[in-house]
Amino acid sequence: MIVKLKDVCTKIGSGATPKGGKNAYKERGISLIRSQNVLDYEFSHEGLAYIDEVQAARLNSVTIKPDDVLLNITGDSVARVCIVDNSILPARINQHVCIVRADKDKILSSYILYFLQMKKFELLALASSGATRNALTKGMIENLEVDLPSLNEQKKIVSLLDFIDNKIRCNVRINKNLEQQAVVLFRSWFTTFCLSSNKPRVNSEFGEIPEDFAVVKVGSLPMLVIDYVANGSFASLKANVNLYQEPNYAYFIRNTDLKSGSFSVFVDKHSYEFLSKSTLYGGEIIISNVGDVGSVFLCPKLDGRMTLGNNIIMLRPEDDHLRYYLYIWFKYLQGQALIQGIKGGSAQPKFNKTDFKNTSVLIPPKDILTRFHETVAPMFDMISQRQTESAHLADLRDTLLPKLMSGEIDVSDLNL
Repeated sequence: MIVKLKDVCTKIGSGATPKGGKNAYKERGISLIRSQNVLDYEFSHEGLAYIDEVQAARLNSVTIKPDDVLLNITGDSVARVCIVDNSILPARINQHVCIVRADKDKILSSYILYFLQMKKFELLALASSGATRNALTKGMIENLEVDLPSLNEQKKIVSLLDFIDNKIRCNVRINKNLEQQAVVLFRSWFTTFCLSSNKPRVNSEFGEIPEDFAVVKVGSLPMLVIDYVANGSFASLKANVNLYQEPNYAYFIRNTDLKSGSFSVFVDKHSYEFLSKSTLYGGEIIISNVGDVGSVFLCPKLDGRMTLGNNIIMLRPEDDHLRYYLYIWFKYLQGQALIQGIKGGSAQPKFNKTDFKNTSVLIPPKDILTRFHETVAPMFDMISQRQTESAHLADLRDTLLPKLMSGEIDVSDLNL
């Protein structure tokens, strides 16, 4: 049976910006869900904002209920969709996020989640077709057509897809644990070492350090530091780079993709060759320098060519022993404070490549750096292997998804 999404939902609607600008946000209170909290398939606690009861009362019409589906409706993250984490309730949403609430007598929330994921390319096309670029309207969402099986068949379809997603989530949890172990080792090796070393100490901008440690500028390290705009002027980039929402010659790696772990934007061969200065091979350190300033990632090794997207910079050390040291330094330790210290911009936070190259890094002696790398490299190898496995599982899920929802794969006889 084909129905419109509005016919199987009790609410479809977006929120609003709290009044008072930055002063509207509190250290604790009622959760305010924004676009950065809505990743593909996953709710993210990173950057979760809070408002007080006065602000929340103004947004009572967009109060989140348990198991609500959340859809990003504007900007670069448009069409990302997840189910709310019930542990953060009570909550409201801002104007960039839409509630899609299931009528549970007709449709499962998880079925809506997978349906909207299947419709991602259609949603992206709709978002770019209106008067406001990259925005979905309420009407666009309401009028999406859903092939609606019985609740029992919905449960079977969701169970099959959830089985894959649970394995992906398990991989993510293991990887986070491994990375945190590497961070603990970093602190043990370097923070504690600096304090306990018997070597003569010298003053530095990082306080007293052993004399065999060095404070150097990022730009003086044997390392390529480059960004998307290094390939040409804005005009030439616009003329020579074409982005696609379906598989093409190479992946176009963006900050939003690295956060979600879902890579769905591509470039053609001409674009890839035009962007040759910022080709990615996997393992590079990637830092967001516009908007979500200071997000730090290790580029995964995907099953195809990759090129650096906009609003991020890439670090590729010539000495591989620097890779994990610098990654942890910038993501978790003093490097993060330095990044925030060079941040500027009134309308949109950002920092430029030149200022970044002029920031300082504390570098340990080569022998200690080498031993640290040899200790944590196997951990990051395991992380990379699980990322690859998760990417293959995501491909399997995305292949099965339309076939399950169209009925091409019959689930009626399955005992789940």
